[in-house]
Amino acid sequence: MPFSPRVQARGVQLLLGRVMSRVHKDLRFGEIPKHTEALTVETGAGAVACTVYRPRPRSSAAAEAPAPVYVNFHGGGFVVARPEQDDHICRYIAATANCVVVNVDYAVAPQQPYPAAVTQAYDVTAWIVENGAAHDWDGSRLAVGGHSAGANLTAAVCRTARDRGSFTPLLQILDSAPLDQVADPATKRSPIAKPLLTPSLMRIFTAAYVPDPADRALPLVSPGLADDLGGLPPALVITAEHDRLRDEGEAYAKALEAAGVPVVHRVFPGVDHYFTHTGPVPAGKEAIELMATSLRTALSEH
Repeated sequence: MPFSPRVQARGVQLLLGRVMSRVHKDLRFGEIPKHTEALTVETGAGAVACTVYRPRPRSSAAAEAPAPVYVNFHGGGFVVARPEQDDHICRYIAATANCVVVNVDYAVAPQQPYPAAVTQAYDVTAWIVENGAAHDWDGSRLAVGGHSAGANLTAAVCRTARDRGSFTPLLQILDSAPLDQVADPATKRSPIAKPLLTPSLMRIFTAAYVPDPADRALPLVSPGLADDLGGLPPALVITAEHDRLRDEGEAYAKALEAAGVPVVHRVFPGVDHYFTHTGPVPAGKEAIELMATSLRTALSEH
């Protein structure tokens, strides 16, 4: 008798969570000092722990101007809750883009399936926008981004903010995003024989995160299936040549552009899903530098 999706997802958490969140030693940016603090934000789906990364201490002459802020959502198939896997990216961006980075430890399935993660991601971001004065950041100069599942949540936050008219991020970063939860993962092809994401693992993620198949076509679950993309924030879309998710990322970038959204889409050749964490190191560093440069430009031009 096959295990239920919930049991399978718990198995992934217990057996594979640490392996899935491992970062290549040469991508950890250990030479960059961390300036971090803990933060808890109350949301409509419970309290959310966050880690705040501060940029390098500024000169006294610039101390009166609060730094802009970037909200980061980690990956893990909506199942693995290890925000520390993005420590290297958060540390690098805070130091080089001169912004505050808030790394969000959102709820994961199967313990809290959809819409808990979307609710938390949006509510945390909205709170950051409104509470900058008390925490020495500028909530009016804000960007959001994420990796894999976190990139999906990024798209959901941007759509929700647009629909509610609450705030407008200056940039959204979508790194290796799953954007279509309806299509059978077996139809998502890779040019290599054994890509990192297998159809069976992807099915476990989807079944745990969105147990009701009727919800999988919703725009907040499958942003790539939505046809009303106008008015969304400018986007940096990063895809990997060997990733099973490459085609839907490319299609979303084209759809955003067709809707009038400014888009930079970069396909990194010869790499697979999550290369910004697992390498190859040169490509991973190049992609992270692209994120930081794009953020620095977007946040400073406002």
